[in-house]
Order: sequence, then C-alpha cells, then structure tokens
Amino acid sequence: MTDPLLKVENLSVAFGVGAHEVHAVRGVSFAIGKGETVALVGESGSGKSVTALSVMKLLPYPPARHPSGSILFKGQELLSMPEDEIRKVRGNDITIIFQEPMTSLNPLHTIEKQIGEVLLLHKGMTGQAARTRIIELLTQVGIPDPEGRLQSYPHQMSGGQRQRVMIAMALANEPDLLIADEPTTALDVTVQAQILKLLKDIQTRLGMSMLFITHDLGIVRKLADRVCVMQRGEIVEQGPVEEVFTKPQHAYTQALLAAEPKPDPAPPKPDAPLVVRTDDLKVWFPIKRGVLRKVVGHIKAVDGVSVELRKGETLGVVGESGSGKTTLGLAILRLISSDGPIVFMGEQLQGLKFKEMRPHRRQMQIVFQDPYGSLSPRMSVSDIIEEGLWVHHAKMDDAERERRVVAALEDVGLDPATRHRYPHEFSGGQRQRIAIARALVLEPTFIVLDEPTSALDMLIQAQMVDLLRDLQKKRDLTYMFISHDLRVVAALASRLLVMRNGKMVEEGAAAELFKNPKSDYTRALFAAAFRIETAAEAAVAP
Repeated sequence: MTDPLLKVENLSVAFGVGAHEVHAVRGVSFAIGKGETVALVGESGSGKSVTALSVMKLLPYPPARHPSGSILFKGQELLSMPEDEIRKVRGNDITIIFQEPMTSLNPLHTIEKQIGEVLLLHKGMTGQAARTRIIELLTQVGIPDPEGRLQSYPHQMSGGQRQRVMIAMALANEPDLLIADEPTTALDVTVQAQILKLLKDIQTRLGMSMLFITHDLGIVRKLADRVCVMQRGEIVEQGPVEEVFTKPQHAYTQALLAAEPKPDPAPPKPDAPLVVRTDDLKVWFPIKRGVLRKVVGHIKAVDGVSVELRKGETLGVVGESGSGKTTLGLAILRLISSDGPIVFMGEQLQGLKFKEMRPHRRQMQIVFQDPYGSLSPRMSVSDIIEEGLWVHHAKMDDAERERRVVAALEDVGLDPATRHRYPHEFSGGQRQRIAIARALVLEPTFIVLDEPTSALDMLIQAQMVDLLRDLQKKRDLTYMFISHDLRVVAALASRLLVMRNGKMVEEGAAAELFKNPKSDYTRALFAAAFRIETAAEAAVAP
C-alpha cells in the first residue's frame, strides 16, 4: 500500500512488570489507506480494543507500555508524540466510538453540553451555531425529537440511543480516521442498518478511513475492504474480506466463520406452573416543566403489557431500541416502580416493601446490558460474585462460598484463577460472563437476561447460548431473554413478545411467530435480522 493514512508496525503492548507482566498485543502490523475500512475481528480478550486504544494513546501509561512497535499517522509517529500534541489529534483527526457508551458519557452533563464540548475544543464553535450543529448530528444518527433531547442526561436514554450520541460526538468534527469499537452492539437490527449506512455515507463524502472492531461477521463482509483476524494478541490472518471469508487459511478463522448459535429452543410448557404473570403493566415516567416542576405529560415506557411465563420456558422480548424491553424486565423484578399486578411464584409482588421483597430476590436475578456499569470497580471478581451469597446465605462457610464462586466461573468459561482480578482487567465480553456468573451463583429460578450476548464474539456467543440452554435444562430455569439479535432469540426462546413504543405488538409461541408474523412491524424487524446480508448490503449501497 502506497502512502497509507495509518501504518502500524510490530506493535506490542504489555501490562504490569516482571513476573506479573501480561503481553496483550504481540507484533501486530497492518495499514489503513485513505478512505479504506479495515475490520479487526477476534475473540474477547484477543487484543482488538487494546490495539485501537494504542493508536490514540489512551492506554494507562504506566502500567501499559510498548516493548516494540511504531504507529505512523500521516507520516507522524504517534507513540513518541508529546501529550499536548496528541490532544490536538484526538477528537479532531482521529476519533473513537467506544464499546460501552454509559461509561464513556459524563452522567453529570447533558447531551448538548457533551457534544458541544467537542465542537468548542476543536472548532471554537459556541452559541446558536453549535446548537444547530448538535441538532444536525443527532438527526443524522437517528435520535427522535433531537431538539427535545438536548437537555437529556445519559441515564434518561436507552442503550441504543446513548450509542448513537457517542457516534454523533465522534463524527462532529468530520475526522480523517474513525475508530469504531463495536459501534452497533447496543442497536437493534433496523437501526444498525441505518447507522452502517450513515457511517458509509459520511465515509464516502469525507474520504474518511475506518478501523472497525466488531464480532458481527455479517457487518464485516459488507462494510470492510480488508479484515485482520486476531487471536491471543496476534494477527493470525489478514487480507481482502472476500478472500479471507471464502478461503480462510487459519484454523481459528475457519472456526469463527463456522460459529452460529444452534436453534434448539426450550419447548413451550403449557402445563408447567406459572413463574411470572403481569396484567396491564404500566411504567410511566412524568415529564415536568416550569419553575414549579408541574407534570405536563408522561413518557409511557411500558404501556399495558400482559405476559405469562411458565417454569422452564424462555420468553424472548424483542423490539427496537427504546421500545421498553429493559424497562419491562426491571419492572417485573420490582427494580423500578410500576402499576399493575405482578405475580411471582404464586405471590403478589406489587406493593411489597423493600424487606418484604428480599426473600424473593434470591429466586430472581438479572444480567444487565452494560456489564462494566453494573460491576463495582472497587471489588475483585471473587467479591462481586460472592456478594449475593453473603446477603442470602449469611451462614454459609468460607470454603463453600469459594467452591460456589469457582463453579460459577467455570460454568461461564472463565479461568477461576482470575477471580482475584478487578473488572477493568477484563475485556467487555469477559465482563459480561462475570455478570452471568454473579446471577448463577445464587441458583435462581428466574433470570432476566438483558442483551447477555451483545458484547460477545461469535464463537463465545454460540458457546454462551449452549451454556444458557444447558443450565436451563439442568436446573429447570426460567428466562426472560431481552435482545435485538433475533438469531440468538430464535435459538433460545420458546415464546416471543414483540414490543414497540412501550406497547405489546404481538405475543405467542416463538416458532409460530417467526414463521407467520401478523404485524407489519414484526415482519420488517424479522426481515432486517434474518436477511442480515441483504440489510447490510442495502446499508452500504451507493
């Protein structure tokens, strides 16, 4: 490649010192030309994000260091560039979309202030000009009522909406190189296609280059020009996408391309006892205006949803970002206020006080969408997983607690020897597995799984689906599986609930709904998911 925009040569990244040193990246080399898209794919912990962060010098120095390597951007060496100079490059010439938007956005600042800060620092843009540009960016990334959301805080937006705000911030200054670290992880399939089309349109208009990190091979096939496959800190194979996908040379690449969740959902059990039942459940958030903060309306996050879930079943809850899926799960677990009866294991939960709810908590658990935000950074993995045992099994001895923690980690495919590390020392996918282990350790009856596989690569995703299915059969578990990945839902769910704008569009046996969806919305949702190649192709078509 002649005169590449970015050239990485023999890059190595190590953490720690002496005997405790860990080499996260070893001898990585690749280049990105002007206007080109290069995809980095590989398993969780393979070094993809560490490589990307090295380009922007965003790793913690120390303990991180580079035993070898060079990173040239427009012919300038970034690794030796002084901090005051690299700051001019970040956010202006090179920008990044992080994997976990909730931890990347400031919870104390409004969306307008956070996007406006990027425009102010690099363009000196303020006032009405900045406001107009911010509204334009929010419109481009598909935020509904962009002007009305300027004063919103990150916690007031759904996971997918927060990710779109991150994309708006990254594109604000029209960079030369965009690093996208799993930018569509939190998005439903229809919005995913829109975002991919947006990125491709902007890339074509600006001649922008992209380093695209993802575990979705369907996106790679249609979006990227070249692909680099990483495993254990090394690039094991790279080349043009079509060549690598049709004639993979390395065994890991072959396994990655062959990975697919096996469709073997738990069968419906009409005669099994009811575990969860809701009737006309509502979660309305008040909209307050004026000095006296009068209620002028409501955001109807969940608006009259009725569900029944029997023991051993899996209810798949699907819909676009912001449709109320997560809010429904939180309401059933009594983690947010709601109106309407909630019956769990034959007992009415609505109206119970905090102490009265505690006996039920052991039987109902949740795996949150954002594992980094739900895991305490001050606690080791062992402490995080065993915390529930201290609360619900206070008389359990230390040896038994240790055994349960080790067993839970082994169940989710993590090395128990790592249990004394902290969450920031793990990749995004590994943190999600820690969150699943925390839920499993109490051996609950009912688990709400909120996008549990969204941060996992294809190989681990298929393994996790098999794990959840095996655990369900072995322990007769009941799942509420919230996801935008309908292929994963189809592999697990016995019943399906489709939501839009807080309302239930349709509900029934999953096999029947997948074959014969009744509503136009459900048909459009399924078409975007199961014809992902067509959707992706349409997204990047000129």
